[in-house]
Amino acid sequence: MYTTIKISTQTKSILDTMKIVDGETYEQIIEDLIEDHLTLNPEFKKGLEASRKEYREGKTVSFSAIKAKLKSE
Repeated sequence: MYTTIKISTQTKSILDTMKIVDGETYEQIIEDLIEDHLTLNPEFKKGLEASRKEYREGKTVSFSAIKAKLKSE
């Protein structure tokens, strides 16, 4: 049995870039993501969530800013 889901064009583009082989279905990609999500180490998950929180709060530095700073030193 199948169902239809609604995703943004941006999400679809991301899924397209995740295809490893031609003909890989979105279902296979999503299954791989779910499997990875379910098997992540709990400590890694905590660190990942902490990093996401820092990003949302603007506590990150862009790569270009780091690169510029290193060039000036």
